[in-house]
Amino acid sequence: MKSTVILTAALLCILSSNSFAKPLKVFILAGQSNMEGHARIETFDYIGDDPATAPLLKMMRGTDGKPAVCDHTWISYLTGRYDGSANGEGIGKLTAGFGARGDKPTEDGGKIGPEFTFGLTMDAALKEPVLLIKTAWGGRSLSTEFRPPSAGPYEFSEAQLAQMQKQGKDIAAEKAAKAKETGRFYRYMVEHVKKVLADPKRVCPAYDPAAGHEIAGFVWFQGFNDLVDGGTYPMKADGKTRDYGKYSVWLADFIRDVRKDLGAPKMPFVIGVLGVDGLKAKGNTLSFREAMTAPSLLPEFRGNVAAVPTAPFWAEELAAVDEKRAKIRQMEFLLRVKDKNAANKAGTMSAAEQKEYLKKFEADLITPEEAAKWKRGASNAGYHYLGCAKTFALMGKHFAEANLEMLRAQPAK
Repeated sequence: MKSTVILTAALLCILSSNSFAKPLKVFILAGQSNMEGHARIETFDYIGDDPATAPLLKMMRGTDGKPAVCDHTWISYLTGRYDGSANGEGIGKLTAGFGARGDKPTEDGGKIGPEFTFGLTMDAALKEPVLLIKTAWGGRSLSTEFRPPSAGPYEFSEAQLAQMQKQGKDIAAEKAAKAKETGRFYRYMVEHVKKVLADPKRVCPAYDPAAGHEIAGFVWFQGFNDLVDGGTYPMKADGKTRDYGKYSVWLADFIRDVRKDLGAPKMPFVIGVLGVDGLKAKGNTLSFREAMTAPSLLPEFRGNVAAVPTAPFWAEELAAVDEKRAKIRQMEFLLRVKDKNAANKAGTMSAAEQKEYLKKFEADLITPEEAAKWKRGASNAGYHYLGCAKTFALMGKHFAEANLEMLRAQPAK
């Protein structure tokens, strides 16, 4: 009798614990190079220079001063070369180093993207285990490689066809090559998510099959290749900016398709709005930001799609230094080609003299304080948000907060 009571009590405890277990929360992060993330870990200290972001740096580091390792958040990261030929998966507990990895996808790349503080924020906000599935490749567009199924095949415009004919290109071959690339990385993304979720415990040891999993959010951070694509997005009638209306349509298709393909019709969706050049951006960049934001304003997406501007996180003070660095690069070029406006127009300066001239030119242009600030805060080019960890950390945090807000607004299950 006593053993029966003990056995019954044990079974009740097991059933009770399973009934209260929450599903694994799964978040998908996708996009091109800025979702990969090109901020080197060496720029972390710069975050602490600003009192407003010093607490964020504290969250990003452990008590030993090294990058924090999440308690209950894991990541699977599919990436590779631009063409997808070296795709591979990096997995583990989330920490720094899951930024851009190029053709060594299983190795720590020494960089972060938005995933780091996104995961840290989720790790702090949620009690259940968290799994991030990140799929990102540099140089991929929504118009072609990430093109969703509902958008249909890519069709060249009459202007594009005329240009190809003028250049003597084989139009049939161009169409075939485009068809091959269309939607390829969308498929990589969906296939990888399904592969991971077929066996979540492979990546996330804390996964409880009895509790299952829930796709709780999707972050889309992409856009640069579409921004500069003059073939797909023609000039407006006023001749001042490009018409990016198709991007809005295709992004709405993308949201619908990815929800359908992953069986997550109510999945919160965050659009990271391209913020390169910050709040001072003009022309096409502003038009493109409007196109990225547009799907979040559609009635069907109200409350379940959020557009998060990233321009406010652009490091204006570093960009100012980068403009001066561009002038130095330009002068180096002018000296080399013996431009009439450069000191070497006569072509008599030796390599050593050119080097000395550039050294003085730089010293006159960039102060020691600016040089130190650049070294401390930047690690890449402007189209990669200057490789500034402060910028990427702020983006990841705000993406997570927008996702959490939508999750909390959902009806209780």
